[in-house]
Amino acid sequence: MKKVSERFLELIKHDTQAGDGSVYPSTASQMKFAKLLVEECRAAGLSDAMVDTHGYVTATLPANTDADLPVVGFLAHMDTSPDAPGGPMNARVVQGYDGGDIKLSERISLSPSEFPHMKDYVGQDLIVTDGITLLGADDKAGIAEILSAMEYLLAHPEIEHGKIRVAFTPDEEIGRGVDFFDVATFGADYAYTVDGGAVGELVSETFNAAAAKFTITGKSVHPGAAKGIMINAALVAAEIIAAFPQKEDPTNTEEYEGFYHLTGMVGEVGSAQLNYILRDHDAGLLEKRKAVAEKIAADINKKYGAGTAELDIREQYRNMHEVIKDNWYIMERAEAAFKEAGLTPVIRPVRGGTDGARLSFMGLPCPNIFTGGHNAHGPYEYIPIQSMEAAVKVIVNLCKA
Repeated sequence: MKKVSERFLELIKHDTQAGDGSVYPSTASQMKFAKLLVEECRAAGLSDAMVDTHGYVTATLPANTDADLPVVGFLAHMDTSPDAPGGPMNARVVQGYDGGDIKLSERISLSPSEFPHMKDYVGQDLIVTDGITLLGADDKAGIAEILSAMEYLLAHPEIEHGKIRVAFTPDEEIGRGVDFFDVATFGADYAYTVDGGAVGELVSETFNAAAAKFTITGKSVHPGAAKGIMINAALVAAEIIAAFPQKEDPTNTEEYEGFYHLTGMVGEVGSAQLNYILRDHDAGLLEKRKAVAEKIAADINKKYGAGTAELDIREQYRNMHEVIKDNWYIMERAEAAFKEAGLTPVIRPVRGGTDGARLSFMGLPCPNIFTGGHNAHGPYEYIPIQSMEAAVKVIVNLCKA
């Protein structure tokens, strides 16, 4: 049997960064990786492993008991965030972390003065980056942990379990992870995404989420004859940015506080574009955030003329707690599995979303459990090996009859 850390270190060698979403999967590297995962599933002993035309990898661990048990699913995503370089990976293991700074590169160090949670892992073995790329624990750690748990169950037939379904999805990082996922064919009664953070984390609440895109049309003329005529789209974009509440962005909010987040901008005199994500745990407050964006667009059009700012708002996912609260037994089962593994469940809202948020509203209740990773989406990402091993234990416990 492979150690979960060995499996993880092999998986992160593959760059699977998500792209712009114009095709599905958004990058060819994800489909290539999906085919590799089919072989990994088969090597771990899973049956009917396959990848479909959308890049979804699915496999089954058959039941080893005749007892009438629910079909449990486990999911993780194969893509990594486009927010930081995705490869080539040069990860290394810091054995017996001593509590001090870890030098990642000439310019970057991982320091407990900036990331206090590092102190929780003194004496443990941390997998870290080279200070250039992200690590990919989000979410190749989830993939490694699920596969290791399935392999463990096959090696221990004395542990009775029902039918287990496994799926690995592309493009979660760009909000499209389950666009084409067939819940009925997957066939699970409920599932867990293995895509969380610190060891012990158990999530039944996510943000409600929307994307807002401003397309700004300016009027470009020669600057020498521009008075009263030119409309500089780049400056209009700056005006829109300034119109949003300045203290309600991710750097100024926490816990249940929502935000407006500018994720991208391009602009010149003739045209510009702004991409925002809007987030709030409360669905009513998210609607108010949409209304703020709509008013800003309306004010711009009133000032500069109709059609100057076109606003497209698209729902991305909803707070899965709306579904989970009516299926709380799956949270109770998770809490018991955590405790059996010697962990105290830390139930808290996640300031983000998971494939499980959308799956819950597609008919598959799907809370989220930890992978053990920290500082996702950048070169400061790290994961303790002991946290990964704990995640494997939790998954095994969740499978027990």
